Amino acid sequence: MVSRNRAELLRACLQSLEKSQGRESLQIVVIDNGSTDGSENLGAEFPNITRFLRLPKNFGLTRAMNIGWRAAEAEYVLFLHDDTELEPDTVARLAAVLDETADAAAVCPLLVDEEGEPAPQLGSLPPGGTYAPAEPGGREPVAVTYPRGAALMVRAFVIKSIRQVDERYGQFGSDADLAAHIRRGGKKILLVPDARARHQGGGEYDALRRADFLLGRAAFTGKYLGFGAGLKATLGSILASLVSFRWGELRYTIAGQKIDGTQE
Repeated sequence: MVSRNRAELLRACLQSLEKSQGRESLQIVVIDNGSTDGSENLGAEFPNITRFLRLPKNFGLTRAMNIGWRAAEAEYVLFLHDDTELEPDTVARLAAVLDETADAAAVCPLLVDEEGEPAPQLGSLPPGGTYAPAEPGGREPVAVTYPRGAALMVRAFVIKSIRQVDERYGQFGSDADLAAHIRRGGKKILLVPDARARHQGGGEYDALRRADFLLGRAAFTGKYLGFGAGLKATLGSILASLVSFRWGELRYTIAGQKIDGTQE
């Protein structure tokens, strides 16, 4: 779990994890990405956390994710955003599905909103920046193409096979990249409807966040569809920003400024 300056959300997420079934068998690894709001002190509130790593500055989401999964010693790694809260049986249920399904490389819970209704979760590849709520229609796991990375359990060997989550991505794109890698390997990602995680999500896209998404999409396109397609995606993003008079977005996109801590 990576967090930066969202102490209350992180606290709620950790509280939900502490109530998990089989808590004694779970390793909880928190990467504090250079927080200054008190988040960096939450380790004292949760003494049973396996590791609470405080980074001296913001390293960006993707690099911090790599630090986190390498600090774990487990067969399965659950990447979790700090604005999620899990039901007590969610982690155990996800692990059970991986135990039972050899051709599944990853699983995810059903993301729900505060009212318990399905929240935006399923995207397309290449990533388009929008997500649709899942329509589980039952209790059995269903194969999905690309679930957002708010809550995603992956077999550790899948990440080791690519050495690390691709750090060309900033805030956006690493979850799509993992999904594409899994599909290219002929494995499945399963959504488990009876495992649930409440996800807040949302938030407005400012110029930097929008540029980060556009750069991530271009990086993904170039990686999986070829250099020419990636260049076309980059130029298209620049042109779209220009004709829409989004000057901040244009400046960040031309500069290649992703959200990775360097802008600070």
